[in-house]
Amino acid sequence: MEKETLQTIDLSHILALAPIIDEYSLGKDFIMGEVSGKKVEKSEAMLSMLKYPVRFDGYIIFFLKKGHFSIDLNLTTYEVKPQSLLVCVPGNIIKLSSYDEDHIADAELYFVLASPSFMNGIRFDFNKIFQETLSLWKNPCITLSEEDMTLAEEYFKLGRNIMLGKQQNKKEILGALVTSFTYASLDVWTREINAAKKGESTSSSARVNLLFERFMALVTEYHNTERCMAFYAEKLCLTPKYLSKLVKQASGRSAPAWIDSFVILEAKNMLKYSDKSIKEIVFDLHFPNQSVFYKFFKAHTGMTPSEYRKG
Repeated sequence: MEKETLQTIDLSHILALAPIIDEYSLGKDFIMGEVSGKKVEKSEAMLSMLKYPVRFDGYIIFFLKKGHFSIDLNLTTYEVKPQSLLVCVPGNIIKLSSYDEDHIADAELYFVLASPSFMNGIRFDFNKIFQETLSLWKNPCITLSEEDMTLAEEYFKLGRNIMLGKQQNKKEILGALVTSFTYASLDVWTREINAAKKGESTSSSARVNLLFERFMALVTEYHNTERCMAFYAEKLCLTPKYLSKLVKQASGRSAPAWIDSFVILEAKNMLKYSDKSIKEIVFDLHFPNQSVFYKFFKAHTGMTPSEYRKG
């Protein structure tokens, strides 16, 4: 099994940052909170942590009522604007790519974080159904209508009241509420997907996008050990040349560039978060020797691994 190299955070890490946020938690399985005004500025520890790519071992449901952020999910940047809904599943690589520091105090957002065990406990395959839906449409962040935003806020308020209440079976009640919200969200996603499909000129473009999504999923899983185009082409039953063409057509970037980006991301995180020697990192990332790794890293970052680690 491939060893995790990216820094991974879970709900316990988030709780350790309290009291920077007003959260309502159900142990280490479920957290919901709201942040606005000066409370956003006081969330410096959270914002600082997300300036670097991390894997989050949990589910995120994020509503932005006011403000503007840019978030990287698996090396793709998404603009999170007012009335946005963002859903993230376990294993996604997250980075807060930018936010307007001059207007950060104007932001108003709601969030729900749930552990995999909590979601598994409600017997609803949240990961599968959202991944299947999102595979048809690239953007995991959508803009809600006024009506949908009002409904989302009502769900949040109900969940908060349950968290603050005296019920003995809060976990089961919240599980049912999350299930209900998931179905409501899928209805919104379905409408957005249908609208996106109408915008596609041909069925060919839809196929290209789907193959690109499958390619990216494979790269996310195998980039530590496999950097040859032939490997990914075989997995997708395509020739390397044709796969390269499709990836370029769908994303504007070459397939090797995407693979290299993920490798650099892993290398940076190992240099930043681990105490491993560079020799050990070279071994973990399956480079033939340190010289090849040094040249690869400097070509993509402008500095040597040692310089990056010191910096």
